[in-house]
Amino acid sequence: MKSRLASRAVAVLLAGVTVGLLLVGSGCQQKQEAAKPQAPKTVKIGVIYPLSGALAPTGMDLRNGVELAVEIINNKYPDLKLPLAGEEGLANLGGAKIEPLFGDSQGSPEKGASEAERLISVDKAVALLGAYQSSVTATASQVAERAGMPYVNADSSSPALTERGFKWFFRTSPHDDTFAQNFFQFLDDMKKKGQKIETLALVYENTAFGTDSAKAERKYAEPAGYKIVEDIPYPAKSTNVTSEVQKLKAAKPDVVLPSSYVSDAILFMRTFKELNYAPPAILAQDAGFIDSEFLKSLGPDGDYILTREVWALDLTKVNPNIAGVNDMFKSKYGTNMNGNSARAFTGMMVLADAINRAGSLAPADIQKALAQTDLKPEQLIMPWKGVKFDEKGQNVLGTGIICQVQKGEYVTIWPYDFASAQVVWPFPSWKDR
Repeated sequence: MKSRLASRAVAVLLAGVTVGLLLVGSGCQQKQEAAKPQAPKTVKIGVIYPLSGALAPTGMDLRNGVELAVEIINNKYPDLKLPLAGEEGLANLGGAKIEPLFGDSQGSPEKGASEAERLISVDKAVALLGAYQSSVTATASQVAERAGMPYVNADSSSPALTERGFKWFFRTSPHDDTFAQNFFQFLDDMKKKGQKIETLALVYENTAFGTDSAKAERKYAEPAGYKIVEDIPYPAKSTNVTSEVQKLKAAKPDVVLPSSYVSDAILFMRTFKELNYAPPAILAQDAGFIDSEFLKSLGPDGDYILTREVWALDLTKVNPNIAGVNDMFKSKYGTNMNGNSARAFTGMMVLADAINRAGSLAPADIQKALAQTDLKPEQLIMPWKGVKFDEKGQNVLGTGIICQVQKGEYVTIWPYDFASAQVVWPFPSWKDR
């Protein structure tokens, strides 16, 4: 009897110990699960563009490109062969959604810097994107560099931006040095077709964009055998460019190479017409000459402009992604994409892809993932060989194209294997249109 009671007591004791151990184990597991960091629901990215002032139309093009990229990233579009389009949100961060936080630079380098400060310190962005104007990008990215914050630039073309020794700065688009080389390759090809091209005139706004693009043009002009007969800087946001156009008219260059933002580009074209000046060719450095406001304001007077570009709608034949994305853009905003919105779209896609691959919101992890980016042509809407950054943060696989406005549309005319139309040369006189 005593033996049986003792056995039962031992059994009860062992059962109690077992239950206790299970409870302790369960408690430890709950503590470990509680200590495990929760996946973020949103990923805040600061985006700086000129959303008010003279460049507000450009800023809205850029903002629209970013917002469309965010829509594709945050939702599921399996028919688009783009990074992150086939799933909702960032899979490696538990499906977290991108939240763009917009800052308005107002076209001012000082305001761009203060917006960068706010987005980093107050809004807690994990990375920055922007800021279109090279002069604004220069100051905003300095703030990010000091803070150890990844900064992706999709649209500024000053070569100097990737010559500062920065470790946190990454540019997806080609810069003016590449575009200037493209200019002279194109002009050489036109000479082979029988065009007389010997003299050039440079006219450019006097901030970082204009001065650096003119510097690149000077660098390649003489070795390529071209003479610069006029070199005209002018104040950005000018209200009168009559004297500048009169100088161009007197110099009689074979090609005018302007570098202007949108309000200046429109003003120059109107002044060309007022003074009845029609050079054989106007070959522009993108920017204002491809802004959606350019043709909206000028109508047929914007026809026959040649401009370097990074994107065109007619490139659908070489890149099927373009049609699907542009259809979404047009449905959402009522207009086709342009080079500005396409570059901004691509910048956001590249940054989000890097954050997803990092699987982390730590700045150093995002920086490392950006440095390891290796996107292929079929993952982009750009006519590039891909996106891959060198040690300076410059995408080495970006290339330029040349477009011409014909009947109110930008059509690709160079390189010839991308071309959908023949170039109209010379620029028709105003009375013959």
